[in-house]
Amino acid sequence: MSRTSKDQESLFFIFKGFVLSPRDVIKQAIAEVVVQKGFEADYIKTHFSELVTGTQKRAYDIFLDSQRNSWRKSIDVYLKRELGENVTRTEVTRFLASRFEELDSFFLSLTNSRRPRAGSAFQITISELFKKLDYPLVEQPEIDGIPDFLLPSIEHFRKNPIDCIIFTVKRTLRERWRQIVTEGTRGLGFFLATIDESVSGKQLEEISANRIYLVVPIGLKTGVDSYKSAVNVITFEDFFEDHLDPAFRRWVRAGITDSGKLATYTGPNEDTLRN
Repeated sequence: MSRTSKDQESLFFIFKGFVLSPRDVIKQAIAEVVVQKGFEADYIKTHFSELVTGTQKRAYDIFLDSQRNSWRKSIDVYLKRELGENVTRTEVTRFLASRFEELDSFFLSLTNSRRPRAGSAFQITISELFKKLDYPLVEQPEIDGIPDFLLPSIEHFRKNPIDCIIFTVKRTLRERWRQIVTEGTRGLGFFLATIDESVSGKQLEEISANRIYLVVPIGLKTGVDSYKSAVNVITFEDFFEDHLDPAFRRWVRAGITDSGKLATYTGPNEDTLRN
């Protein structure tokens, strides 16, 4: 039997067929945290930190429920396929004991998949909330690297890159912030959204020297000592009011983009959430 065939018969392969994808988890969480409560774009902007945090928490609960349900379904399918319908408890016990290596591999694969899932879930959260604000943006553009978002467009970047905003999302940083310097190096500024609480003061100085702003929820800006006085650590609300909305107004005046449904963004923000 080929490796592909064995992989497709594995318990983990069966499990993946049942468990919700990161995007489906986030969409369900946003539906509960944002859509069902009828929040409009202006509210989302001024409470973005709260909604990011709330969506992440709800998404984690949804994922755990999906994981539990998927385990029940997948182990049922697996045992019926391997043993048939009418088996005794002793037969099931003996069979599972003989499959220790496969079960060990399953749980190891499950553990290893959680970190990338969490990272993609954070990126999808930002993406879905951004879409609800209707700003002109391009996801995953190929521009001297591939940042998560480019505003307002690839066409404008090619004509005037220093008038564009590069926005990337990384749940945790370590040294990965260095990638941003190559992900669109000619942009007006680099904005890196994160929920990493462990960036040191020394790292923040180095990040600042590379023209990168860290964009974090309000709770991190006010709660992490190294973030409080760092001028290049801003909240999501700061990003909209001090960086994106001024740029958006400039793009509208220059005819680069149409204000459309964003007409209210062409005036100054006076209701931005502050702590």
